[in-house]
Amino acid sequence: MKKIKPIPIKSGPTASIAFQVMPRTEDNKGVIEIIDKVIETVKKSGVTYEVGPMETTMEGDLDTLLDIVRRAQDLAIKNGAYQVFTNVKILVNPKGVMTIDEKVTKHR
Repeated sequence: MKKIKPIPIKSGPTASIAFQVMPRTEDNKGVIEIIDKVIETVKKSGVTYEVGPMETTMEGDLDTLLDIVRRAQDLAIKNGAYQVFTNVKILVNPKGVMTIDEKVTKHR
């Protein structure tokens, strides 16, 4: 039987998630305020992130990032949304993923 070599783990981020939260409220009021509270939750989480006009990108370990997405959905409901649509893009590599800076710095 062939031995499988372990995958070396990088010390940097092993996952990147970009997510977009779209809360629905009864009167369509308060949506921006809900989104602002979601972004504040990301800021307070301690992960590296970047807010864009259509989504927020975060980097770190997968479990932490998924927990933030879940908390964002719960927060939206607690703050007046009756429904939350969340669009999520996930990149995972145990050897490490490119950081946000590595991806975008050369384009700025």
